[in-house]
This record gives sequence, C-alpha cells and structure tokens, in this order.
Amino acid sequence: MRPTLTLAAGLLLAAAQPALAQLIPPAKAIAGATQEEWSKRWWRWALSFEDVDSPVADADGRLCASGQSGPVWFLAGAYDTRRTVRSCSVPAGKTLFFPLVNVIAFPPDDEREACASLMLRAETQIDAPAALVLEFNGRRFDGLGEHRQPTRGCFLVAPDDDAPAAGNGYYVALGPLKRGRYKLNFGGILPGLSQAVTYTLDVR
Repeated sequence: MRPTLTLAAGLLLAAAQPALAQLIPPAKAIAGATQEEWSKRWWRWALSFEDVDSPVADADGRLCASGQSGPVWFLAGAYDTRRTVRSCSVPAGKTLFFPLVNVIAFPPDDEREACASLMLRAETQIDAPAALVLEFNGRRFDGLGEHRQPTRGCFLVAPDDDAPAAGNGYYVALGPLKRGRYKLNFGGILPGLSQAVTYTLDVR
C-alpha cells in the first residue's frame, strides 16, 4: 500500500509519479565543470536578456527555453518575493541547475572595487538563511546549506564587461531527468531577500 504523502501548502501532486531525479552532491562536477563554474554560467544566462524577455521576470514559464543549450538546463528564480508559478517543457536527459536563493555583487557605476570587497559583499548578503527549500514530486530535501557555491574570485558576466562581479548563493543540480511530469518547489529566505518558485515540468 502506497503511504500518504504530507506536502507543504501550495505544492501540487503530479497525476503520475515518475522516478525521482538524483540530487547531485555539490562537489560533484557536471558535464566536466564544477558547480561553482555552473553558477557563473547561470548568471551569464540570467543576465543576458532584456527585462521583457528575461526568464527571471517570466510570470508563467513561457520563456523557460530561452538561451538553453547543452546537457544542463537552467531554471530561473524570480524578482518578486511572492510565489511564482511556471510551467516548462524540458528535453529528457537534461540536468537541472538553479539557485534556491542567490546574489551577485557589482562595482558601483563608473567606479572600481577590489575583487575581495565584491566577494565579501556577496558573502555577507547570503549568510544565515532563515530557510532553504527544495521539494521534488513531494520529496523534501535536507542539508541544503551544503550546496552553497561562492565564486572563487570574480568573473565577467558579459564579454564586453570591463568590471568583474562576484556571486554567492545556494544552488542545486537535479538529474538527469527521465520522461514524465514533475512538480518542483524551491526557494530561500535571507534577511533582505527571498524567493519562492513552483514549476510544473513536462519532460519529453
């Protein structure tokens, strides 16, 4: 007899329960790159769009395929602190990579700032989360604090940038995904920042 699942409010059950994807340990490389490197690539992807076309500002998931390529599929967080609910079609075999909550520190406009200072600003903003949440088809994961990925040094977000940035945050990788429908619920709460996102994923 299948046990009854108790879910957090707002999380929907899928009609069918396909095999759960693996939560990849934070120190394990994905497609030959560290997850710290994937966090930089996530920022380059997320900030490569104009606001109107940004998957981060997307209200319903229609932009989730924008700019995607390769074995890793990025999911966007949200600018709004209210729960964002999206639907997204994802090719089978992809590994999801996304932030529970994250920040990036840039130098002030037309000014220079040492990389060490940028890293410290990003680190300070991401310290002491009040909550980190990851639920996948009703399964809630623990130990998410171990998934913190500060950038080692600073990096350029775009090729034409002349000032580096520093990132910090809690990122997770799930996959590779098999065909099926999945419900994903994730987010985090920091003293000055929070997000809560729900995806329905149709993997084909």
